[in-house]
Amino acid sequence: MIDELYSREILKRTTQLMHVGRLEAPDGTAERASKLCGSHIVVDVKMDGDVVADFAHDVEACALGQASAAILSQHVIGATTAEITAARDALKAMLKGEDATFPDRFADLVILKSVKDFPARHTSTQLAFEATVAAIEKAA
Repeated sequence: MIDELYSREILKRTTQLMHVGRLEAPDGTAERASKLCGSHIVVDVKMDGDVVADFAHDVEACALGQASAAILSQHVIGATTAEITAARDALKAMLKGEDATFPDRFADLVILKSVKDFPARHTSTQLAFEATVAAIEKAA
């Protein structure tokens, strides 16, 4: 059961976090946490219109939260608000077992499909995207 949840690909992603840390004078900042597992993330963004111009995050999360944050961090700079929101919504749908189509830049989120069978892990898996959308909204 654990092997299904923590696939080799998910574990590999935990080592691929980019843009770790904090930005000086961000346009928006948001923080999210999972009460169940204690995962925690703080996201800073700088925006150029509706496009993420710079991004940083401080991630203290389980392997699932780290994998999701890694995928986000690899593709978030240059992404539009609509792409990030669509990725967040598709991730949420996928975890509910619904059909989900990810924006091309976030297509790797499909590796987290196995998490749908573990509802207690959904929140930590979604933290990075939830925090990023919230940070963008604060920047507006």
